Amino acid sequence: MAACISSSPSLVFFSSNFVRTHGEKPTSLSWSSSFPQLKLSVNLFPSPSTLTLNQGFIVQAAWTRRSRGELAKKPNRKSWKQKTDMYMRPFLLNVFFSKRFIHAKVMHRGTSKVISVATTNSKDLRNTLPSLTDVNACRVVGKLIAERSKEADVFAMSYEARKDERIEGRLGIVLDTIKESGIIFV
Repeated sequence: MAACISSSPSLVFFSSNFVRTHGEKPTSLSWSSSFPQLKLSVNLFPSPSTLTLNQGFIVQAAWTRRSRGELAKKPNRKSWKQKTDMYMRPFLLNVFFSKRFIHAKVMHRGTSKVISVATTNSKDLRNTLPSLTDVNACRVVGKLIAERSKEADVFAMSYEARKDERIEGRLGIVLDTIKESGIIFV
């Protein structure tokens, strides 16, 4: 296999067998003598047929930029609201209901730092509450989240309902308790 390096006035062809072994020493200090097994041929005036054969080596890096039409077709492109929403509403409430417990946490969207957490699985609530999933437990979790968020200087948060999720029942009770405790929902 031969590689081609093109310079402006001439073409230089190298063979792929140009690696020197460790025992050999160069006979002179010129560049070409440092590769004794190199078969070097210099053609000062290349013919047009050799130029057309070697055009496959040209890399067209200038055409890597996409046009605006291609960007518009891109399905993963975020809208302005999606890009700025995490800065406009930085604190997000996440409520999870399992069969045995209720978990709630407030996170900062930009840094993914957890601001406050409340769960009925904690030691103090597990032993004091008669049921860990009923309406009373929802109120206690909402009140704890509000108190701990205020301690962390968070007075406004948002809640994004998942797809096909209604804000009613136990979730509605948690959100209403947080609102009654003085937290603003944006």
